[in-house]
Amino acid sequence: MSTLQISLAVGGSLVLVGIIAHSAWSARKNQPKQATPKAVVEPESMPLQAPEDGFHLSELDGPPERHEPSFDTDSGMAALTQLTQLTTPERKAVLDILIDAIAPVALESPVSGEAALAAMPATRRVGSKPFAIEGLREDSREWEIPAAGYRYSAFQCGVQLANRTGALNAIEYSEFVMKVQAFVDAIGGEVEFAEMQGEVARARELDQFASAHDAQLSFKLRAVKTAWSPGYVQQSAASQGFVPSATPGRMLLPASQPGQHGPILGLSFDSQAAQAEDPEQTALYELTLSLDVPQVLRAEAPFARMCEVAIALAGSMDGVIIDDNAILVRPEAMEAIHADLEELYDRMDARELSAGSVLGRRLFS
Repeated sequence: MSTLQISLAVGGSLVLVGIIAHSAWSARKNQPKQATPKAVVEPESMPLQAPEDGFHLSELDGPPERHEPSFDTDSGMAALTQLTQLTTPERKAVLDILIDAIAPVALESPVSGEAALAAMPATRRVGSKPFAIEGLREDSREWEIPAAGYRYSAFQCGVQLANRTGALNAIEYSEFVMKVQAFVDAIGGEVEFAEMQGEVARARELDQFASAHDAQLSFKLRAVKTAWSPGYVQQSAASQGFVPSATPGRMLLPASQPGQHGPILGLSFDSQAAQAEDPEQTALYELTLSLDVPQVLRAEAPFARMCEVAIALAGSMDGVIIDDNAILVRPEAMEAIHADLEELYDRMDARELSAGSVLGRRLFS
């Protein structure tokens, strides 16, 4: 073999090796970012608190404090107690004249809980509105959802005037009257109904208020260069306190008292990617942070938490924060949104339908 042939062969081999190396580098570069196994380390940041003198983005500089679970006997019993509370049906009174049309039921003699339960309608809805029957317990003199083993000296039946499906209409009110009358006839009582036109008018006014204050906010995080795998997104979100939900592709940031209130924020991405056969090879370029304002207590400083999480994730995941129109969300825009929210909170408080309250959550559901 001549020197020329050897030189050509060597040169060809080098070119081939270069092509293979470049292909491997390109494939690695374009591969979605993967979650990395890490040892459990206690974070050194302080929990987020709402500033007393207003909202400042400069204060959003770290994730909230997290606590690792322990498995001692006391905490185990506490967890069991909490689970029991969560799985025990709620029997507290729910009806309120602010958001319900209520029909009082008078009785000649007390009625047992068993008789009341047997007389109740099969469904707890009237059209698209929640429907409830409460009894005045003879021994405690408190209103509650009827239960076996107790006796009740009076009842009240109610239907919610408005929710996110709209206002109670005349057809729904008529259905409410029929359901209540059937219940009253079965237990031998006397019922008094409010005039239908007045209740429907109240429902429309309440629905108008709710529509004007039903704020649902969202930020989108978009990858700048390299896509993310579902595992990488979940690991990054977990570092900010998010936990998985029952819905694939959705995580939740729990409230400070998760047993009593719903989550503060939601984080979602493509559910099909989360359920893919090999999800770690699935490329994600966008995820959504969401806040359902009327469902979260003002004391949780939910919008401040939302901004904190968005800024932290955008920094750690090499992404940008955008709105639904793909426009970059800048700090001054966050400040303006926060100011508007404070005014909305004030109006809801003045109406006694505060964000995150029992009535507020019912109305905006």
